[in-house]
Amino acid sequence: MPLNIPNLLTWARILLIPLVVGVYYLPLSATEQNFVATAAFLVAAITDWVDGWLARKLNQTSAFGAFLDPVADKLMVAAALVVLVRLDRADVMLAFIIIGREIAISALREWMAKIGSAKSVAVSLIGKLKTIAQMTAIPMLLWNTPIGPIDIHLVGTWSLWIAAVLTLWSMVYYLKMAWPELSARDR
Repeated sequence: MPLNIPNLLTWARILLIPLVVGVYYLPLSATEQNFVATAAFLVAAITDWVDGWLARKLNQTSAFGAFLDPVADKLMVAAALVVLVRLDRADVMLAFIIIGREIAISALREWMAKIGSAKSVAVSLIGKLKTIAQMTAIPMLLWNTPIGPIDIHLVGTWSLWIAAVLTLWSMVYYLKMAWPELSARDR
């Protein structure tokens, strides 16, 4: 495992997961809990972008980093969604759709890489839009407090619904892209 800034940022994202979950078990006010969880999630979301940018800019890309980065993202999103369901701020079905898709597509990508066809399920624009919707919805639902006239919970809920729709759409897209390989190998 190459020890470089991009990989350290990815590990930092993973280390933030217990904070996002655990803060709701600390003897803090709800406002303080929401602030800490939201701040930790936003830091993680920002480092997701920064570590990829730095890896390319500093020419520090690695196979390990390419593996760990999406794992860190999926762990953070899954942990935050479980917290939001527990706090009754997110619908369990939406969380199931998002987490289930992440597991299924990760498995598909791993299998496609194993057979040498990883490029057919490379990240697409719809996958990036799905990520943007998730990274918008989750901090809003963690914050859960109106900002002036803006009902953050309502905006976060709608954003999560959009994320779930984009999640299903991107899953269909990736399965369609992989279908020729899947059907050819099933014979």
